[in-house]
Amino acid sequence: SPSPLYRKHRLRIWIGFISGISEPVLKSLLDKLLEKNVVQDYERDAALAEKEKGDKARFVIIIVRKNGHAASSEMIESLCDLDPFFSEHLGLM
Repeated sequence: SPSPLYRKHRLRIWIGFISGISEPVLKSLLDKLLEKNVVQDYERDAALAEKEKGDKARFVIIIVRKNGHAASSEMIESLCDLDPFFSEHLGLM
């Protein structure tokens, strides 16, 4: 089981991701995750159907967490490629 410190760090990253990601980067991230088979078409469509950007971002985190550690690693790698500055701000690089 992850340590409380690790969980706190992970939560801080998720909150930063939800509040800080731009809509264009989020859409590109979903496209990349679909291309890498991390998310399915219906999951991508459901995320994009959310009205608020924060809800879209939250939905992406829920999907990726549900799909396991490899999916999370792919998401981080894809985000670092798409937006290195934001990724560094989140502490992912």
